Amino acid sequence: MSETFTLGLFYTVIRPEEKWILAAAEERGIPVERFHDEAVTFPLVRNGFQADLVLNRSVSHSRSLYALRFFEHYGVPTVNRYEVVALCGDKVLASLRLEEAGVPTPRTVVALTPEAALKALDEIGYPAVLKPPIGSWGRLMAKVDDAEEAEQIIEHKSALGSPNHSIFYVQEYIEKPERDLRAFVVGDEIAAAMYRRSKDWRTNAARGAVSEAMSPTPEMREIVLRAAAAVGGGVLAVDLMESPEGLVVHEVNPTPEFRALSGATGIDVAAKVVDYVAEMARR
Repeated sequence: MSETFTLGLFYTVIRPEEKWILAAAEERGIPVERFHDEAVTFPLVRNGFQADLVLNRSVSHSRSLYALRFFEHYGVPTVNRYEVVALCGDKVLASLRLEEAGVPTPRTVVALTPEAALKALDEIGYPAVLKPPIGSWGRLMAKVDDAEEAEQIIEHKSALGSPNHSIFYVQEYIEKPERDLRAFVVGDEIAAAMYRRSKDWRTNAARGAVSEAMSPTPEMREIVLRAAAAVGGGVLAVDLMESPEGLVVHEVNPTPEFRALSGATGIDVAAKVVDYVAEMARR
């Protein structure tokens, strides 16, 4: 199959996912222009690159945001769109959007000062989970079991002096099985889904969770697609937990990895992503 557009790939490093994307593009006769996020520059006026649509695969949230905004400034569509990445990359904004759309999520309270963070933890109740508003792979998250531990963690975060540690995102601790669920959404379909099993309370594949293929239930499918639509759609990973009251969405990832997912399910996720961006380019 030959396509009449050039795909831009904005990336940090060529991981297995990017290799599979490049291979899928080559199989379809789609030329790819690579944009390494450590080398590309962005003048205010478009400077001659050929890409007709850019797929974001950068692992840096800040680089992604500025690059996507520039590409859109140049009139080049992106997957995902700037607004989607900006929204999903900030847990506070994403939680607000999911709540507004009626998507079930864990109880969450946000505080803007260390003193208010202690109050937020009291409102949620112990144990609770303290997360940075921006971050991935389960980094810098803390399960807080009591007020004394909370004071120590908050004091430490405050001493770091980073803006990322000055906003306190507090979420209830979900008593769940030793697993969570991930659904990979491409457009308006779930391309693949898996369990991520771990004895650790954080079930990220990057932290060693074991992946296992699963078939979404009708309830899961409805919640996942509603969550994806709420944040603006595109190529997304929706992460859910099985709470005593039912499924809750705890994160929507706008630049998801899928090596573990493809390995567990045998589904060629990269091909589905490339077919989707080809469809977007034709619109």
